[in-house]
Parts: sequence; structure tokens; C-alpha cells
Amino acid sequence: MDRVDLHPSTGTAGPPSSGSVGRRADAYAAAPLLNCLLREVAEPLPEAGERRIHRLPSGRLLRVRPGRRPADPELHAAGTWHRVGHTELVKLVAEEMRRHTGLPGGDLPAEMIDSRDAVAALLAARAQATPPRNAYLYSEQSLLTGHPYHPAPKARGGGPVGSWLPYAPEAHACFPLALLGVREDQVAEEGDTSALDALGSAPPGYRLLPAHPWQLGLVARELAPAFADGRLLRLGTTPYPAWPTAAVRTVYEPRRDLFLKFSLDVRITNDIRRLWRHDLRKLRRTDTTVQQAFATMGPSVPASWLSDRGYRTAAFAFEELAVLVRDGLHGHLLPGATALLAASLAEGFDGSPHATAADPLAWWEAYLRQVVPPALTAFSDHGVVLEAHLQNTLVAVDAAGTPVQALFRDAEGAKLLTDVSRAAGWERLVYCLVVNHLSEIAATLAEDHPGLDPWPAVRRELARHDLPEIPALLASPTLPGKTNLLLRWTGADGADARYQPVPNPLAGA
Repeated sequence: MDRVDLHPSTGTAGPPSSGSVGRRADAYAAAPLLNCLLREVAEPLPEAGERRIHRLPSGRLLRVRPGRRPADPELHAAGTWHRVGHTELVKLVAEEMRRHTGLPGGDLPAEMIDSRDAVAALLAARAQATPPRNAYLYSEQSLLTGHPYHPAPKARGGGPVGSWLPYAPEAHACFPLALLGVREDQVAEEGDTSALDALGSAPPGYRLLPAHPWQLGLVARELAPAFADGRLLRLGTTPYPAWPTAAVRTVYEPRRDLFLKFSLDVRITNDIRRLWRHDLRKLRRTDTTVQQAFATMGPSVPASWLSDRGYRTAAFAFEELAVLVRDGLHGHLLPGATALLAASLAEGFDGSPHATAADPLAWWEAYLRQVVPPALTAFSDHGVVLEAHLQNTLVAVDAAGTPVQALFRDAEGAKLLTDVSRAAGWERLVYCLVVNHLSEIAATLAEDHPGLDPWPAVRRELARHDLPEIPALLASPTLPGKTNLLLRWTGADGADARYQPVPNPLAGA
């Protein structure tokens, strides 16, 4: 599957009109914002026609074209319905959230606008870009919507477009990494970082440290003294480009089959994306535990874990210059299989294997067999809570497009039951695996194959596993839905997940 079919809007036939870009950007940005508003603070009213009506905290009525990507919002006023454009939608959300929480919301309204403007810039850039021909890379760079339940999923810190667009995966970017030399007595590292030394050469007395060029610009002022006194040297760039993945700050270098995760002092979704010292200090313990869990799952579970092998940084800029070394794909993928980012399947890029499956139910059952057992086994047998959401799961397919393997990543996001309660760990796993992940793929399948009900198959797969929590999960009327709008509006820490009950499709399956 090295070749991919490209949607006309992502090809190279020429730029769309500015009006077309604006309308499409509005639609892309409105859908996740509406999802948040409707999930977290609105009251759905009984169905009436093709559009769903919701009562907002102020008592105002909002109606939308329903679906997993709600669209065409209209507000009822003076006895009739009025279309709400994206700018007006941001204003409406801000008014309703202030009423609902009593809090001003900080910079979030500006981030909502920034997210929409970023989408417009990405759409314009994609019209002139050449997408990667490698199916895996294309899947990582296909996410124009991004997180479907975040109020500003594409915000890029509010900086000028020229500062971030050269490094945007959604614009099909690739770029060389900056190479620095760190004086040996100033190096801080843990784990296996030997792959970094193969990226170039450092002079005697120095160690090689790759840097993300965007991050290097963001922290230039803080690093100036280290360059001046010789603790840091500039050593040029890597000879080959790296490709940013969906996470933005994580890149893949296909010639060396190497993933590198960098600090990036930019807020993306809920967090400033630094590699924080406290997370790095516990990384080896978490990663080792997860590796051991996957190593003992046996041949019936062909899933694999992309290990975060180690990190290297400069002691005087520990978080600013940290780089994490992650396993590549080649040592993990089954022979002949092609990895695809699960989130790209939910976005439905052209060439998605589920869209053209001759037997979509068989395809879905194969998908569930690969994704569900490793997540539940890691939890039940090893006390590991995988962050098995759409952006941390790769699904490998064979030449026919059938799922044959799942690969999981990100030790920073994984949790251990030695650190959290079993109840909290289970809630997190259910949110990541079922609500964030399986619900989105199931909805995509149902759209592509009208008449298919994907949920009985999910119920059957979950019921096969002997966990004490499974019966309650299958019977519960609700599941935990993460409240990203409320989290960001109230200024909560990005890692402080808060959940709200959402309808459980398993209960009626």
C-alpha cells in the first residue's frame, strides 16, 4: 500500500479560491467546536425533522445538521432561525460558557479563531503541496479536523503562519533537523540514545543533539548565552528530511526508521508541548513495564509497542532541548503489512481500506480483534493503562486492506495501576479506547456502509474478555466523555481529564 489515492482537494491541480478556502475552513473548525458545546453544556430536545435542536445554558435554541461532524448551526431569534457563521459561533460559545461557568475563559476564544485560521492556511498550503507517496506518512499527515471534540484542535500558538507552516504535518511538510553539539559535561540523558549519534558528527568534547528548528527559534533568546560561551555549537542540519507526524512535535525519519519526539513550546490542544522533566524522569519505568506487558501477550495477540528508548538533552536547558528516541516501524510490523494511523481512518482520507471493504462487518471484526485484546490484556494482566486513542494507535493492514496488527505508542501518555486507582485507570481506558477511538471508527463505517450497525461486534469482542469491569460496561447507559471545552475554559491542567456521561451505544447493541 505504498501508493495512496488522493482526494482532489489535496492534490496539486492549483489553489482553491479564497472564498472556497474560507468556507471549508469554517466548516472544519465549526464541527469540533459544536461537538464540544453540544456534549458539555447543551440540552438536546426531542427530534424534530432533519435538524436537531438544543437548548443552551442561556435558554437560547441552537439547531444543527446532526452527525459526528455537526454542521450549519442556526440560532433561533425573533421567531425565525438565523445562520451562525464561525465568528458568530465563537462569540456564542463564549457567551454561553461565561454564563455556565461564571469564568471569562482566558485566551480560549482567541485560540478558537486561531484554529480556524490555521485550517485556512493549511488548506491553501495543501493545494500546492506534494503529499507523501508512502501510505503510512500520508495517514499521519491527513488530519485536517484533528481532535473531533476539542474547541481549538488546530491552534498553533497564535504565531504568524510563516513561523509554523513549514513544520505542519497537515501541509505535507518535511524538513531537515537542526544539529547541535552539547559540551559533554552538560549532557543529560537516560536510556538508549545511541541512534542520535548516527545523525551526524560532533567535534571532540561534544555530543550530538538534534533539535526541532521551530523549537530552536522559540527558545533562541534563552539559548543565546550557551552558544556564546561554547556550551552549545551549531553543527548544521541532518542530510535527510524528517516528516512531522500527527502529533506535530514528533517526527519520523524513514531512511533510519526512527521516531524523534521533541519539546515544542506551543499549546496544541490542551497542553504546552514540552517534554517535562517530571515526565522524563519516570519514562523508563513506564516504558519498561509496557514493553514487558507486550512481550508476554503471546502469538495470538500480534500487537506491538513502539518503545520510547531514552532521552537526551542539555542540563542547562533540560526541557527546552529534550529529545526522545522512539522505536521505528520495521522491527515491529508483520511482514507485508502497512501501518496506518487510526485517526486517519476516522478522518476518512481517500484510500482508507474500510471505505471499500467488500465485507465491512468482517473488516470491522478484524479491526476489533487487533485493537481491543492488547489494550484489555495490558490492563488486566499487567496493570498498564494504554492511551489507546486514535492518535496513539497504528493499525497495520495487509495487501487486501484487512487489519492484521495494532501498534501502540507514547509512554508519556500510558499510566500504571501502581500510580492510579484501578477505577480511575479503567475510566481512562474506556474513554481512550471506546469513546475516543472505537466510537469514531464505528461512526465512519456506518457512514460509508449505510445499514451497518457496528456496535454488536464491539459488544461481542468486549464480552470475550474476562475482566470484572466488562459486565458493567456493557450494561451501563453512559460512557465517560472527556470535556475539553470545560477543561480549557476553566483553566484546568491539560492532564487533568474530566469526564461527563455520554450515551453508551453498547448497552443497546
